[in-house]
Amino acid sequence: MNRAVMKKTMYFFVLPALIFYLLFWIIPILKLFQYSVTDYNGYVQSFNYIGFDNFKTLAHEEILGVSIKNTLLYTFISVILGNIIALALAFLLNANIRAKGLYRSAFYIPTLFSAIVVGFIWSYIYMPDEGLIASLLNKLGITGIDTNFLGSYDKSLYSIIAVDIWKNIGTSTIIFLAGLQTVPHDLIEAGKIDGAGRWNLVRYIKIPLLATSVTINVTLSVINGLKAFDYSYIMTNGGPGTSTNTLIFAIYKMAFTEQLFGKASALGIISFAIIIVITAAFVLTLNRKEVSA
Repeated sequence: MNRAVMKKTMYFFVLPALIFYLLFWIIPILKLFQYSVTDYNGYVQSFNYIGFDNFKTLAHEEILGVSIKNTLLYTFISVILGNIIALALAFLLNANIRAKGLYRSAFYIPTLFSAIVVGFIWSYIYMPDEGLIASLLNKLGITGIDTNFLGSYDKSLYSIIAVDIWKNIGTSTIIFLAGLQTVPHDLIEAGKIDGAGRWNLVRYIKIPLLATSVTINVTLSVINGLKAFDYSYIMTNGGPGTSTNTLIFAIYKMAFTEQLFGKASALGIISFAIIIVITAAFVLTLNRKEVSA
């Protein structure tokens, strides 16, 4: 009898979380779909339903293609380069070196800062004449290098990608490091007995056993890259021109600067679909490889 009562009353503990989930997640998503087919400006509650005109307008505008291209490039570089560097650092920090704990802490520290703090710090580092990079180059006697990283159309996107990688490298390294520490020592010893060198041990034993860590890191990196917004907003405000316009930044600018909430909602749905498709494709592919490994 008590068990039956407990089972019924336990549902009441779920209600607060369910209410918050409905209010702050499900309902906003449904409203997003509603606003995407209207001319809603974000302020006046009376709006007209215009069908798929917002989607048609976006399809003929340059901002959609530029934002998708920048976002995909941002994601590709941050996933590949970020995880390669993190994996190399994990192998280095897993080796028998002095002050290993100190180095692990040092690489993880950037992840503790907020994106706003990191963005402002790196904005000063990237300053053309008096920034840290420009000052170091001057002291080394290296001249003729354009240090206007954030003001250059060709360099700005890669500059903020570098900041993103620097900020998140600690998390990826820790995940890889945790995976390396679960590799059975017996397998390593067996490989050494069979004559496997250091590279073969890494390639045929350690890396295949890191499949789960690779899946986690790649998935997190893909999601982080596809929803990139912070550094485009803090460091470059989407510029110069549209060079650092990502999908999420374009949605923000369209909604809160241009007051085109209906159009921004349509772009939000397009972004949502792109993120879901790409993330699902990555996760399914990595899970298959993880099972086969």
